[in-house]
Amino acid sequence: MTDSVDPLMVDPDNGIISREIFVSQDVFDTELEQIFARAWLFIGHESQIPEPGDFFNSRMGTESVLLTRDSEGEIHVLLNSCRHRGMKVCRYDEGNTHDFVCPYHGWSYSTDGTLVSVAGELFGVPHYRAGYDRKLDRSQWGLIPTAQMVNHHGLIFATWDPDTPSFDEYTGGFRFWLDNLAANTAGERGRVKALRGVQKWRIKANWKFVSENFLGDNYHGPTSHSSVDAVGLGPGGKEAPTRHGDNKKPRSIGSTSFFDLGHGGVTTAGYAWGYPEFEDENMTTYFQQRWQQREQRLEAEDRPIGGLGPSTMFPSMSLHAGAFPRALIVAHPVGPTETEVWRWFLVDDDLPEDIESWLRRWYLRYSGPAGLVEQDDMENWDYATDASTGTIARRYPYNYQLGLGMASPSEVLDDAVESSYLMTEENARNYYRRWAALMSGASWAEIDQARGGK
Repeated sequence: MTDSVDPLMVDPDNGIISREIFVSQDVFDTELEQIFARAWLFIGHESQIPEPGDFFNSRMGTESVLLTRDSEGEIHVLLNSCRHRGMKVCRYDEGNTHDFVCPYHGWSYSTDGTLVSVAGELFGVPHYRAGYDRKLDRSQWGLIPTAQMVNHHGLIFATWDPDTPSFDEYTGGFRFWLDNLAANTAGERGRVKALRGVQKWRIKANWKFVSENFLGDNYHGPTSHSSVDAVGLGPGGKEAPTRHGDNKKPRSIGSTSFFDLGHGGVTTAGYAWGYPEFEDENMTTYFQQRWQQREQRLEAEDRPIGGLGPSTMFPSMSLHAGAFPRALIVAHPVGPTETEVWRWFLVDDDLPEDIESWLRRWYLRYSGPAGLVEQDDMENWDYATDASTGTIARRYPYNYQLGLGMASPSEVLDDAVESSYLMTEENARNYYRRWAALMSGASWAEIDQARGGK
């Protein structure tokens, strides 16, 4: 495994990216060390573990981790690997438990990760008295916790690296999108919940194709999703307009990205996304009222109204921060040409039951492995990866020059640039700028210095 990658593989200033970073095993191995072991990664939503003893089996890169709520109500993210011989101490997707008991040799751990300290041969550490002569220091052999963890209005993030910048510094102005994701349609932050069940499926594609797709790639929509538009998959059906409403601020910017942080998304802080037209007039009225409440609340709190379109938080969490669908997707790397994709759907935590049920059904036919939109995307990702693995194909780079030189500093968000043309690859260029910085093997201090100490 290499410690860094050839800098010539990524040239964001000129919009040239080598195919090698999407198919190389050496590059993939380095990504696990330099990116997934250092970046802030999404773990799950606190509504998935509402009660003491609840757990959710999640992932960080290729590592299995447990999102838990202990007996005191505190949240933890723990490596799902016994300290004795490495067996997964939990093989269930979710549930509630007093302790995690390793099925290999019986070592037991509480939901806060500590090695259980219970006298006897059947709990904690079997044969603790006779075999270990009571000398095993239990305090040193608990489950491995992440170095940092944060609860951002219900969204749980963690990192393995104690030197990784704080979550606020790492996300920068992109917190604006995360705040919208975590807010209900009336604009109240922390008032959403995850629908029960996380969709999981595997694709024969590099994980970066998924992240890049939601980063603000409006370019593929008219071509890839023309059939979806033709059948009228929106909540209002074929005859209804996609969006309506009196937007107080016109749409003038196509995308926003953070030059050195790698995050990016569609729309800017000044654009009011609006609410969709529904086939059911009562639903349209309900969400129109919620949107009016949202505008009033955000204006009173001096919070931007827009920022609801598709976006990606570097490296692998993508989201639709808008209400329809409000969802997030994580691309978990499996290998250079295989990815396990997880998708969560979020709804307001105070929705009437009939509206929540309707949204659940619509979300499932819109996104995810059974959704018409995601099926289009998966074909693109799979075929692009397959067509880039050949000896000849790998000699020729990808072109990322759309909208080159058309970005300007944001008037609203620090460290951000905005593109004046809707179709642009500026977001992707800045994403790979960040990717190259981490893949160089530089420390966080060196990366910060290269950014000018911002």
